[in-house]
Order: sequence, then C-alpha cells, then structure tokens
Amino acid sequence: MSATMRAARMHQVGEPMLIEELPVPEPGPGDVRVSVHAVNIVPNLANILSMWTTWFPHSPLPTLPATFGLDPAGVVEAVGEGVQGWKVGDRVYVNPGRSCGSCRSCRGGDSINCASYAFAGYFGFSPTALDLLDRYQGGLAEYMVAPAYSLVKLPDNLSFNAAARFGYLGTMYSALRKAGAGPGKSVLVNGISGTLGIGAALLAPAMGLTHVYGTGRDRGLLDQVDKLASDRLRLHSLNDGPLDDWIHQETDKYGVDIYIDALGPGAPHETFLAGMRAMARGGIAVNIGAVAGDLPIDIHRMMDQQLRLIGSAWFTSGEGQTMADMVEAGLLDLSPLEHQVFPLEQVNEAISGIAERNGGFSNFIISPTATS
Repeated sequence: MSATMRAARMHQVGEPMLIEELPVPEPGPGDVRVSVHAVNIVPNLANILSMWTTWFPHSPLPTLPATFGLDPAGVVEAVGEGVQGWKVGDRVYVNPGRSCGSCRSCRGGDSINCASYAFAGYFGFSPTALDLLDRYQGGLAEYMVAPAYSLVKLPDNLSFNAAARFGYLGTMYSALRKAGAGPGKSVLVNGISGTLGIGAALLAPAMGLTHVYGTGRDRGLLDQVDKLASDRLRLHSLNDGPLDDWIHQETDKYGVDIYIDALGPGAPHETFLAGMRAMARGGIAVNIGAVAGDLPIDIHRMMDQQLRLIGSAWFTSGEGQTMADMVEAGLLDLSPLEHQVFPLEQVNEAISGIAERNGGFSNFIISPTATS
C-alpha cells in the first residue's frame, strides 16, 4: 500500500478545499482504518465552511488545515489494537459522532450527550470538542481512521452511496423513535420533501407508520414523495393554506400525536408555530431541522395540553445498525435516492452545486476511489 493518500483539506474558512497528498493514517488502539468509497455532501456544508465561525463561535471547527466530510462509507482496511468484532474487508458506514468515553454522560451510556460531543469532519458542540475533532478527521480522503464504536455493518444489498445518506436518514429515524412513532400514531413532518424530511416517507413502511402527514411548497416534489408510500401519506403544499388548518380538517380537529420539524435555518417561524398548533393533546414535537432564532411558544397551552418539545441532533451507531438491518430485511427501500457522484478532485464543484437538486431525492456523493 502507498504511504500517502489524496485528501481534500480546507486551509482557511471560506476558501476552496485543496487536494493534497498526506500520510496514510495509522489506527490507534480501539480504532480502524477505512478505505472510503462514498461521502455524502450535506446541503448546508457550504454554509458550515464559510460562515460557521461567525454564526456559532462557541461550536468549534477542527484546527485548520483539516479534512472535512461528515457521512463516509467504505471498507475496513486495517484494525487497531484491542478492536473486537470487526475485521479487514467489512463493509461499513462510519457514524461521525465522537464521544470522550469518560464524562458523566458517557459513563452513563448516553454518549450522544457527551460533554465534548463532536461531528468528525464537521464541527463540535462545545469548546472541549476540539481534541476529538483534531484526532478524528473526516471522510474526504482515500483513507480515514475512526473508533470501532462508530461503525455500522452494511449488508450486501446496501450500496456505499445509499449508506452515505445515513446521517440524514438516521436523524429522522432517531426523532421518530424518541417520539414513540409506530402503528396507530399520527405523524406530521414539516418539510417532508427535503433532505431530512424525505426520510419519514422512506421509513414509514419499516416503522409501521400508517398516518404520515407532510408539508412542502413544491407540488411537483410532493407528488414524487407521494409515490414512495401513497397508502400511508397525506401531503399538503403550504401554498394551499396554513398547515394547522389543514391538519385539523384531516383529523376532525383532533390534531397529530407527533410533530417533527425538518425545516432549515432560513424557514419562517410561523410554519414551525403552525406545526405546534396542529398537535393533539399529549403530543410530542421534535425539532431536527435547525430553525434559528427565538420563537414565541405558547407555554400555557403546552401545560394545559401536556405537550412536549424536544431537540434531536443526530443518531447513535446502534440506531444506524437498526436501519442497515431494515435494508437487509427488505423493510427500508433506499432505491428512490438519486445519486450524483463526483470524484474527490471535484469536491468544490459538488459543494457549490448542491443547491441545484431534486429536493430530498438528490444524494450528492464524493467518491475518493473514483477518478476525474
């Protein structure tokens, strides 16, 4: 094996990434080295790379220059000391969530709430996340090192390109699980045609969801989403009226048991608030879309109606494994995803071009093993 590899690294915030030759990383104790076949380019990566330090200075980027790349999938190529359960040749998705293993949350088995939790190849959630960010670089390279606890084993019927979408699919799956979604529960998803929201339509058959209400603006995209599980979905364009009025009509004024907001930071606050008004008594709302700013929530109504509102930022490797098992069992069909694959040398073009996409169906992939 060559002693060097190609990697895309950012040297300055806001500047294009550079393709460089770096030493192939060696896995330490508890780590594996993965040959990267696919990395998902998330829709907000361009903003992360150019504006993050201004928007969220308390949530650090890795020390520059750094290799980014949030959602990698590939093949285990080397195994470090003490690793059990994994071997060379295993096909894997690498969950970017990194935890310290020693804080109170980690010791309590709640690693996703680690005080130093970080997204390898992306950003950290607290100033103490920097060590983890610098220790574990992202997937925009031919090889990467990751802790064994981050791996998800992929079945043969799950492609690397589809597995690289697990970050956004897993975010929706974890939100649905936290809210107790399942047969008999009604679910409203704001932004169901987007990169996050479409996960609910794909997951509906696997989770036994029979009443999924979804909103969007583009009627053409909503028609495409409807074909994914038309017997379970009820869809509404926000151009056709307020969503809470629509939900109350659909549910005989009862409302929905679960409300998941998958709208992005630039979404109008009123749409989020309308979703809150569409909830049934005892309902739970989960925010995964990162709507930004202060919202005037009716706290008194939340008390009277016993409503809950929580945030959910990601998913565990265990939840990722469950999704992989769903694919293997034929319960979760990811074939509707439309993969647009770029070689590593075109990473900057891919990041800037992701705005031109077919809603949540588009899956932008960098393949470090491909050639331009």
